[in-house]
Amino acid sequence: MRQTWWDKVINSVADRGRELLNLNASEPSIVQLRQMCRDLLRGSGEARGTALAREVVRTLEGMESKVWDDFLEMLNVAFGPDPVALGKAVEAYRQDPGADTLLRLRREVEPPRQELFRRLNLAPGGTYMLVRLRARLLKAMVKKPDLKMVDADLKHLFASWFNRGFLELKHISWNSSALILEKLANYESVQPIRSLQDLRRRLERDRRCYAFFHPALPDEPLIFVEVALMEGIPAEATGLLNPKGPILAPEAADSAIFYSINNCQDGLRGISFGNFLIKQVTAELGQQLPNLKHFATFSPMPGFAETLMRTDAEAPFTEARLKVLLAEEAAGICQASGEKDVVKGFRQLLKDPDQTWKHLSGALELVALAYLAMVKRGKSVFDPVAFFHLANGACLDRINPAADPSKERWKASFGVMVNYRYEIERVEKNHEGFMTAGKMALSRSLSKKLKQVQAAWGGG
Repeated sequence: MRQTWWDKVINSVADRGRELLNLNASEPSIVQLRQMCRDLLRGSGEARGTALAREVVRTLEGMESKVWDDFLEMLNVAFGPDPVALGKAVEAYRQDPGADTLLRLRREVEPPRQELFRRLNLAPGGTYMLVRLRARLLKAMVKKPDLKMVDADLKHLFASWFNRGFLELKHISWNSSALILEKLANYESVQPIRSLQDLRRRLERDRRCYAFFHPALPDEPLIFVEVALMEGIPAEATGLLNPKGPILAPEAADSAIFYSINNCQDGLRGISFGNFLIKQVTAELGQQLPNLKHFATFSPMPGFAETLMRTDAEAPFTEARLKVLLAEEAAGICQASGEKDVVKGFRQLLKDPDQTWKHLSGALELVALAYLAMVKRGKSVFDPVAFFHLANGACLDRINPAADPSKERWKASFGVMVNYRYEIERVEKNHEGFMTAGKMALSRSLSKKLKQVQAAWGGG
């Protein structure tokens, strides 16, 4: 990673302090790492502390995966709160619930590893190392859920360190550095960039790309959004993603289409950037191009196909529900599939993209609406993309069957894509309604169809 001016200053301080460390010349081990971390927490001088922090960061960066895993376990066991001291602080507060005992309790509740993370963050490359550490931690938690307290500490600190006030919005263009363009291509996961020509087309004058950066990670985008300036809101991907498509004069566009939003750092999962990004980019585009009247998305439904094809006892789409949802299209589905049972015929046609798009467009629109509106994760919507945009104040505007013929989209959603619309004057009202009452903002046409969906869901 490129060194900032501040990194060079800190490295200079660390260089002066390294000779004071008296480090063991043997290959670093988890035992030595633990001792360095304990020494770092004792805090004996700026130069020595900075040198220690840098040594811990450099040591970890050069170690194999097992040492990182051992380091996480060490953080969990050796750098948690002192249960005896915490118990005494709790009892003291019970006996005398005042400011002094409360402050003592707060000190004891905070685990030493939080201060350790703060001090490691001061080392050159420390912030990025901690982000990578949390990425490893999130993977490790699948088998070791007891590491969740370490994760809570890192997430708590990241929420402050990556506060919107510290982030810088940058416009990425064809003239941006080769390193940034390479990372843009590597991090793109929603609409994969398939060639250099594809990348260049996405950065033409009728396209925009914006990313948030943090001063401590100058060459690492945290999140980026790709925008197409178009005439109208697209219902299919061809005109939107064709690398050989015609280039529109920006002043002729009336719509800004957010077609790809990508979080770049796994270690920052759960730290919200997207809502700020969408709103800031919308404001910037509206100022640059006053001819823009519509701000909308062309969004995937990543779990739709898997959810629809489930047949287990907990499957949301029961046979009874599907029969009601497919009732209006039943005759055509049965004729096209050769099946007497509409649900069997529906599932049979879904095996073939050509048959799906030829015979199931009407049916898929209603079934997709049921997925977005009725399938839940807890008390909220199941689909993560829907949750993001609805919580951000968007309106579910249109569902587009046969919208994206790519293999990735077929596997995820049978080619169905969604338009969420951001109506600036309604964003706050939509946000409040969704977050407080779970009310989904819908276009008029989808509001009418939702009644059919609710009837189907209530019956089975």
